[in-house]
Amino acid sequence: MSSGSDKKTGVLGGFKAFLMRGNVIDLAVAVVIGAAFTNIVNSVVKGVINPVVGAFGTKDLERYASCIKGPCVRSATGEVTKGVYIQWGSVLSATLTFLITAAVVYFLMLLPMKRWQDRQAAKAPAETKPNEPTEIELLAQIRDTLIEQRRGPGSGSDSVPAQR
Repeated sequence: MSSGSDKKTGVLGGFKAFLMRGNVIDLAVAVVIGAAFTNIVNSVVKGVINPVVGAFGTKDLERYASCIKGPCVRSATGEVTKGVYIQWGSVLSATLTFLITAAVVYFLMLLPMKRWQDRQAAKAPAETKPNEPTEIELLAQIRDTLIEQRRGPGSGSDSVPAQR
């Protein structure tokens, strides 16, 4: 009966370890921040971009559509009741939302972070990494070791004995 309890504790312990790993927590924070950021971007599109576009046409980009098979009829709620519409306004709206999101992420998050990292790297003393031996140096060391092994212990001569 204890083996079932051990397995349950092991599974729950493994699940707890999974949840407590840093990347899971970071991912959860990113999802929450991303959802909040999406609300900001949607507000900018709805409150700023759509009215600017509305100055040249309709304020609601979702209403931009083209009838490709007519006659096209919409109900009072905007639902297509007859014909075939291509709803290119919704594609335009989604594209604008994406571009705004990408621009904000790049200019307000990535670019400042890169500049900060560059400044930190410039401030930090350059770490001197020991020079690694080249391939020729390694081969010379191997050669010297083999020569020493052939001479044997107690052999003081510099010449390598000939083997037959």
